[in-house]
Amino acid sequence: MQKPNYQFEKRRKEMNKKAKKEEKLRLKAEAARLPAAENTEAAPTDPA
Repeated sequence: MQKPNYQFEKRRKEMNKKAKKEEKLRLKAEAARLPAAENTEAAPTDPA
């Protein structure tokens, strides 16, 4: 039976966590670049 390679599992987990964090930051930066006018158009408003 093969022994588990804990170092590889830890490295893979850390890489996944880092990639997820970078993706989140990228999406946040992309949302910040959009003008506020586009964000208000997405939400329906009642002209009453």
